[in-house]
Amino acid sequence: MKAVILAGGLGTRLSEETSLKPKPMVEIGNKPIIWHIMKMLSTHGIKEFIICCGYKGSIIKEYFENYSLLKGDVMFDLEKKSTEIVSDNHHEDWTVLCVETGESTLTGGRIKKIKKYLKHDEPFLLTYGDGVGNINISELVKFHNGHKKLATVTAVKPPSRFGVLAIQEDGAVESFNEKPKGSNAWINGGFFILDPSTIDFIETDMTAWEEEPVKRITEMGEMSAYKHEGFWQPMDTLNEKKYLNDLYSNNKAPWVNWD
Repeated sequence: MKAVILAGGLGTRLSEETSLKPKPMVEIGNKPIIWHIMKMLSTHGIKEFIICCGYKGSIIKEYFENYSLLKGDVMFDLEKKSTEIVSDNHHEDWTVLCVETGESTLTGGRIKKIKKYLKHDEPFLLTYGDGVGNINISELVKFHNGHKKLATVTAVKPPSRFGVLAIQEDGAVESFNEKPKGSNAWINGGFFILDPSTIDFIETDMTAWEEEPVKRITEMGEMSAYKHEGFWQPMDTLNEKKYLNDLYSNNKAPWVNWD
């Protein structure tokens, strides 16, 4: 199964970082969040990636072009003007196809532009390049195959943007939960499994996947929801970036399912 990652948006709510780089390249620890997403997916056997590039997409391309150069031990022979990677301790058995989908293209239009790189008879995974979770991708795929719908969305309950206090009658704070679950409403958490025919519901570059295409598929009764009760967190603000970095630096990142 191939994974398609939407990575072309402007990331305006994280402008302190995204003025210089696309949001999927903002780092958690010392690696871009898109790497964390890909690493998580690869532990479930997904090794082929299609990245929908747009805003500052060249930075994503350069990262993967120089991946071994940046992560491994390198010998520079200045006399011969040659470079040799002598040890690559961070080898990944991935293929990464970066596709230019336009700076102003909406999410649906980006998906439409990569259709030619998909197998017509094989579902693919679609997700956003700015959110992580401890979703069991293998179970998600099994769920999708069992329900035999055109589309499956991972449904999540978003974390609250405000801390929640439990206060006793005498005014003492019993507990302080900085990142509780928000409302009881289920929302789109990304990590879709889609039949390639769903792309035919996208009309133009300026079609948002989350609007008319998803609405039409749902009205046809062809959308299932895989309910994920565990950890899920987007990175839309500096506070959310800090939260994810704190989890990672303290070895408490729930999405890290690799050594």
